[in-house]
Amino acid sequence: MAQPAIPDGTSGPGCHPVDEKLHPSRLVPAALQHIAAMYAGVVTPPLIIGQAVGLDTAARTRLIAAGLLIAGLATILQTLGVKGFVGNRLPFVNAASSAGIAPILAIAENSATGHQLPAIYGAVMVAGVFCLAVGPFFGRLLRFFPPLVTGVVITLIGVTLMPVPVAWAQGGDKEAADFGDMRYLALAAFTLVVILLFQRFGSGFLKQVALLMGLFIGTLAAIPFGLADFAALRSAPVAAVPEPFAFGAPEFQPAAILSLCIVMLVLMTESSAGMLALGEICERRTDGRTITRGLRTDGLATLIGPVFGGFPTSAFAQNVGVVSLTRVRSRYVVAVAGGTLLVLGAFPVLGAVVSLVPMPVLGGAGIVLFGSIAVSGIRTLSEAGLDDSSNIILVAVSLGAGIIPLAAPAFYADFPAWAQTVLGSGISAGALTAVTLNLFFHHLGTRGGTQHAEAVAALKSS
Repeated sequence: MAQPAIPDGTSGPGCHPVDEKLHPSRLVPAALQHIAAMYAGVVTPPLIIGQAVGLDTAARTRLIAAGLLIAGLATILQTLGVKGFVGNRLPFVNAASSAGIAPILAIAENSATGHQLPAIYGAVMVAGVFCLAVGPFFGRLLRFFPPLVTGVVITLIGVTLMPVPVAWAQGGDKEAADFGDMRYLALAAFTLVVILLFQRFGSGFLKQVALLMGLFIGTLAAIPFGLADFAALRSAPVAAVPEPFAFGAPEFQPAAILSLCIVMLVLMTESSAGMLALGEICERRTDGRTITRGLRTDGLATLIGPVFGGFPTSAFAQNVGVVSLTRVRSRYVVAVAGGTLLVLGAFPVLGAVVSLVPMPVLGGAGIVLFGSIAVSGIRTLSEAGLDDSSNIILVAVSLGAGIIPLAAPAFYADFPAWAQTVLGSGISAGALTAVTLNLFFHHLGTRGGTQHAEAVAALKSS
C-alpha cells in the first residue's frame, strides 16, 4: 500500500523532508519559484562581463547560455551528488556569483584587447583549484572571516556594482552620442516603478517575481519607441553544443589569479553560511563533511566552468530564502530547477530572449538587484557587534579602502600593474583590509579568537 504524502514541514516515517519526492503537480511549481528567484541573478554576470569586454550580441548570447548551463550542472551535482564525495545533498542552488563581477571587470580593464576573457578564465580556473585544495580545511579558516569581514565584503559588492546599472539606465554605451538621453532615463525609471508596485501590491508568487515582471513590462514598453533589439533572437541557433574555449585559451596572470582567489575565499564563506542556514531550515544537521562536499562542488564548477564560458560559482542566498519562505524542503525540487537551467543553457535561443531586454530596463532593475546585495551586507554588519569601537574602526577603514576605486578611479594609476588589479577592485581592496584589521584587532595578542563567526561554532559542535 502506498504511503500517504508527507506534508511540507513534517517528516514522515523513513523519509526526511529533504529527501521527499513530491508529486509533479507540486514539484514543478515549486521548482519554477526557484527559477524565478534566481534567473535574473544567473544571467547578470555574463550580461555585465560580456558588455564590459565588448562582445557582440551573438557572443553575449553564448555567454548567457554557458552561465545557465554551468548553473544547471552545478545545482544538479549539489542536490543529488555522489554520497560521501561531492554535493551537500540539500536544496542548494549554485550559479555564477555577482561577487566576482567587480574583480573580473578590473582584470578586463588591465588586460589587452583580445586577452580579456582568456585572462579572466585562467584566473577563474586557478580559483577553482584553490577552492578544491582549501575546501577540506576551510572550517579552520572561517575564524578569519567572521560576519564583521563578510558583511563589509557583501556591502562593497553592492556599492561597487552600482555604477553599472546607472550606466545602463543612461543607455549603456558611454561613447554613444545619445548616452544619458531622457528616453533612456524615463524607461529605467518606469521599470523601477513597476518593480516597486509589484513588490508593494503583489502577493505570493507575483511578489517573488517582481524583478522579472519589471524586466518583462519594461521591455514591452520599450518596443514602441524602437529601444528593443530583436537581432539576437533572429540570429541565435535554436540548439547548440557548447564549444570548449570558444572565447580563447586561458591565460594565467598572477595578479588576476590573486584577485580571484581572494574572491573565492569570500564565496566559500558565503556557501558555508548558506549550508549552515539550510541545515537549520531543513532540520538536517550540517556538519564539516557536508560543508566539504558542498565546497568541493563549488570548486569543480568553478574549475570546469571556464571551459565553456562560466565564471566563479557559489551559493545563491535568495534560494535559501525561498526554502525558508515556502517550507518546501525537498532537494529534488531544486534538482528539477537545475535541470531547467540546463535545458535553457542547451538552447541558446532561450538565452537570447534575455538579450532582448534593453539596457535602460536592465538599469532600472539593476538598481534594485545590486542595492539588495548591499542591504544584505548591512544586515550582516548589524549583527556583527558594532558597539565595539575597534569593530567600528575596522568597518570604517575597510569600507573606505573599498570605495577608493569607485570615488577616484585613477587613484592607483601609478602603482604596478599587479597592484592595480588587486586594489583597483573595491571588493578585493576592502576584503584585504578587513581581513588584515580583523587579524590585528581580534587575533593578535590577548584578544585572539574572540570574534569567531557563528559558523565556526556550528562546525566545532558537529
